[in-house]
Parts: sequence; C-alpha cells; structure tokens
Amino acid sequence: MLDPLYRLIEGWPVLAQDIFVLLVLLLPTFAVGVAVLAGYRPFALVRAMLWRFRWTNLLFVLLIAISVGIGVGLIAQERGLRQGTARAADPFDLIVSAPGSEITMLFAAVYLQPSDVPLLSGAVFDRIANTPDVSLAAPIAFGDSYDGYPVVGTTPEFLAHMSRDLAEGRAFLNAGEAVAGARVTVPLGASFSPAHGTGDFIEHDDAHAGHAFELVGRMQPTGSPWDRAILVPVEAVWDVHGLGTGHPPEEGDRIGPPYDPGYFPGTPAVLVAAEQLYINYALRAEFNTSETMAFFPGAVLAGLHGLMGDLRQIMSVMAILTQILVTAGVLAGLVILMRLFARRLALLRALGAPARFVFSVVWSYAAALILAGAVVGVGVGFAAAAVISRMVTARTDILVTATLGWPEFHLVGAFVSLTVLLALLPAFIALSRPVVTDLRG
Repeated sequence: MLDPLYRLIEGWPVLAQDIFVLLVLLLPTFAVGVAVLAGYRPFALVRAMLWRFRWTNLLFVLLIAISVGIGVGLIAQERGLRQGTARAADPFDLIVSAPGSEITMLFAAVYLQPSDVPLLSGAVFDRIANTPDVSLAAPIAFGDSYDGYPVVGTTPEFLAHMSRDLAEGRAFLNAGEAVAGARVTVPLGASFSPAHGTGDFIEHDDAHAGHAFELVGRMQPTGSPWDRAILVPVEAVWDVHGLGTGHPPEEGDRIGPPYDPGYFPGTPAVLVAAEQLYINYALRAEFNTSETMAFFPGAVLAGLHGLMGDLRQIMSVMAILTQILVTAGVLAGLVILMRLFARRLALLRALGAPARFVFSVVWSYAAALILAGAVVGVGVGFAAAAVISRMVTARTDILVTATLGWPEFHLVGAFVSLTVLLALLPAFIALSRPVVTDLRG
C-alpha cells in the first residue's frame, strides 16, 4: 500500500523518510479534524465531559492503550529477535560440517542446541586447516554439560576469536582447565566434572566423574548462547570419551593445532575464518563437496529472517485489526455513553446550537479518548518490549534488546487515522436521536 510513497521519497535521508511517512499516515486525522472543527471551538465542553465521567473515560483509554502497547511491543520484539540472532552469529564467519541440514548445524554450532550430527574425519579437518588463506580452523565439539551449561571443546585460537580480552582470569593452558561464558555462575577456581549429554538429554550425570576441570577464566559478554557455555580444550572432550587427544602419544598433553589426522577422533563442526572477508566466499565454494558442507551462518539467518519478514507483515496486519476491533468496541461503548449526554446534547440543539457544533463535540470527545489511548499505548509498548525482551533472553540465551522504532510509530499513526474515522459514527448516531425524546429523558 505504501510502495508508491516509498518510491517517491527514495533517496531522502532515512530520518526524513520516516518522519514524512508518519505525517502522511496521520494526514487523515488532521484532515478530518479540520473538517469537523472548522468554525467551532467545542474544547471547553469536551473537557467538561471528560472530567464528568473521568473514571469511565480512563477505562476506555486503558483498553486502547493496552491494545496498542501489546501490538507495537510484539512487532518491536520480532525486530529485536532478528537483530539479536544476527549479532550472536557475527563471530562465525564460515562453518564447515558434514553434509546435511544447514539450519540444524546453525542451531547446533552457533546457538548450541543439542543435535545428533555426523563427524568430520581427521583427513578432512587436515585438508581444511592446511588450505591456503585459512587463518583459523577451529574444531567445535559438543555433547556434554555441567549444571545445565553446555561444555564445548575447542582450541585456544577459537577462545581468542570469541573473546580476545577475557573479563576475568586467563585462557586454558592444558586439558584440565576451562573458561566460562559471561553468564555462567560457576566461580573461578571451582572444579567440576561434566555430564554426558545436554539439557533434557543428559544420559549419565556421573559418566565422566573421573575427569575434572578447573575454571580459570571468564569471557566477555557476547550476547549469544555462548555466554552460558563452558569452553574446554577439544582434546579434553575427546579424552573424556576415550577417543584419544588428536596428537601422537609422544606429544604428551599438548593442546591446540596442528592435529595428527591419524589420531584425530572427529568433530561435528569447524569454524573457518580468513584474513579477508571476500576469501571466505572462495573457501565456501571449495569446501562444499561430497564430504563437507560449508555455509555462512549469516546467509542461513537471512533466509530465516525472510520468513520472519512475512510473519512480521502478518503480525502488523493482525495488530492493526486487533486494535481496530478493540477501538470499535470502545466506540460502541461510547455510543451507549452518549445516552448519558443525550439530554445535554438535546438541550444544546434546542437552544439553537448548530448540528455541526454538536457533531464536533461528540467527535472531539471520541477522538480525545483515542489519541490519549494511543499516546499511553506507546508507553505501554516500551514497557511490553522490555519485559518480553527479558523473557526471550532468559529462554533463548540470545541477548534481545527490543525498543520501539519508526515502524512501530508508523503502525500507531495508521491506527489513529483509521480509528478517528470510525469515531465519526458515534457523532452521526448522536445527531440522529430525536431532540424532544431526549429532552423528556
């Protein structure tokens, strides 16, 4: 509906575009107001009506405000979730895994959702790590947990990639040390033994009772599920499961690359990065083979966000319709409320007040309630977005910071214009009532 308008203002500064669209959406409100109020000043009478039935009016305002606030809060939340998931995926330039579902691997490697996925062999990892222009090839091994926190095996290079400057302590230096995410409540210096499995899929709490880790550092916040992860050397994860360490026995307890393909137990995923961003595109093409699948987490997210974009449009329409239905209910209540004013309005008409003046009084009264409800609804929307953001962050471990933006103000503007047009209905009904009947009460 607004596409021609957006084409008209294409090339304008973004702020100017947003302000212009809001003014256009509010234009019907101004136009109706000018037409209805031309030549009349009903405001003193409207103020008296608002004060006389202030508690009933307050109830109507709150109903509109809650409808508007929840609608814009949900729309803002959808945008905040998109931004939060994209921010969480930023450190993951290119993921290489065994062929399968990109979405499954995205949720497993980036968002640490429990998944049963095949492993890449030592020969495959060796080819990835030794490919020219690959500056980082870090295995990511998951499947264990401690006290609800996923325990992930990786390399010191991956740890530096995620949090170059630790918030506390230092990086792990041997297979018996671990580094916690920013939201892990386990204190530094504590020792723990991981359980086999994660979340609701823990098989044996004491399966790895003979293997302990000491927490020696804590990462900076990343705004992702990695804030609730515990990172350990990947060699320790392999050794805990009796698979070796990825190094020949004569190398002892050394951690980190290079790994010997003959001793490499396998890894579900590899984070690959290059010095130059454009090189990642060539690497993705090179690593998409019959043995490996390479994908950009950001590209997969873009596809998911495309689906969410369609959902956003549906949610916007539903929000507007819901708000209109609520306001229609309020306007129906106003029609009933007009009976309380019927005698006063009839007296005005009997004393010679023009019909248009009475019409302007009734419309202004309804419009005042709608505008007040919309303004309060914006405040409710801010509060709703903040509360929902905290709930989503707690459930997903993805930092979501949703705030109202111009799209939500545009939604409120469209709502106000549509409902003030509906407010003409109570005014017409008030004029249609017989004067003599209303005077007699």
